[in-house]
Amino acid sequence: MTTGNTITQSEKLFERSQKFIPGGVNSPVRAFKQVGGTPLFINRAEGAYLFDEDGNKYIDYINSWGPMILGHAHPKVVEAVQRQVKNSLSYGAPTKLELMMAELIVNMVPNIDMVRMVNSGTEACMSAVRLARGYTGKSKIIKFEGHYHGHADLFLKKAGSGMATFNIKVESGITTGTSNDTLIAQYNNIDSVQKIIDEHSEDLAAIILEPVAGNMGCVPPQPGFLQALRALCDKYKMLLIFDEVMTGFRLAKGGAQELLNIKADIVTFGKVIGGGMPVGSFAGSYDIMKNISPLGNVYQAGTLSGNPLAMAAGFTMLSELNEHPENYSELKIKTEKIEKGISAALNKNSIKHTINRVGSMISVHFGEHKITDFTSSAASEIEQFKKFFHHMLSNGIYLPPSAFETWFVSTSIGDEEINKMIDVAGSF
Repeated sequence: MTTGNTITQSEKLFERSQKFIPGGVNSPVRAFKQVGGTPLFINRAEGAYLFDEDGNKYIDYINSWGPMILGHAHPKVVEAVQRQVKNSLSYGAPTKLELMMAELIVNMVPNIDMVRMVNSGTEACMSAVRLARGYTGKSKIIKFEGHYHGHADLFLKKAGSGMATFNIKVESGITTGTSNDTLIAQYNNIDSVQKIIDEHSEDLAAIILEPVAGNMGCVPPQPGFLQALRALCDKYKMLLIFDEVMTGFRLAKGGAQELLNIKADIVTFGKVIGGGMPVGSFAGSYDIMKNISPLGNVYQAGTLSGNPLAMAAGFTMLSELNEHPENYSELKIKTEKIEKGISAALNKNSIKHTINRVGSMISVHFGEHKITDFTSSAASEIEQFKKFFHHMLSNGIYLPPSAFETWFVSTSIGDEEINKMIDVAGSF
């Protein structure tokens, strides 16, 4: 049994699911394979809380893997979706909502002129690389070990997140040619990037990365690292692509570009811009984006792109964030309190650990070494994390079921929830 609560329904549902869904889940990390036990089947969520099929209540620090910045079932977002449902679910034609959404994103995010809507973060990143290749006329890309940009073929080489959780080292189903076009550098190690450039400078179209890594735990960029990447891209005529599926609109209104004062050439967004609906987008300057069809020859399409339900939910949530920037300072204060409280609790019990945090993204790593890249993240004490995860879960705290995933804080999490989390950590 996974928790101290009764989870009979989750156990029964998981047993049934394994007969009809591979591994019983529709995204691998949900399976609890790294931490062990039975995944919880969630019935509903509201504010800071999840409720499973047995009626158990959990404070949620996953928040649908990031997008629930304002908490679950925010009244204005729910109302916007309900209003749109009455007008139909999809048209396959342009809508005013798409235009409003694009205008809002361009207004909020620095350094972009145009946005193309897609249906997931994976699709956004895949399309961004295709655009970079079309724009530069070059084929190879640099990505970083432990950075996850979705499950497209070109991104699964040395990916973090679920690949790391399940210790998958061979990218089965991916052709050698595709794999050879993706070159791997070490995050926060500019020398590793320069070495690749020295060998392949004529063939490199782009560097893609999470500006704040979130798929090997939360790992911030070291001072000067992003600036050095920007300089290299300018020097060797490559495009710098920021995967802001996690960081976009969460760390600041303008995402990591604003927070870290660094300009990317193309930026990708994911579920955050849909308020949790399946959605994504990629954006850039007019000079770059004009190469996307129907303006240019780089083809990208999607029947449900700009889906009105996703646009209604996303526009409402982003408008709230745009009109109330104090949410970001509030989130930062809350997450700092969590960091300090958990650290003090673990120190009191002589448990070695490191906590990484940027804004409202945070992760706890067990061990005493700093976490600056995938190698150091993978060297943390995974068995200790498993015990910590189940201790927290059995006491009503829902964390990502992997040592390689970031936790996300929402504005719905208040002092009561924070204090409970700290108290539970103190009894570990």
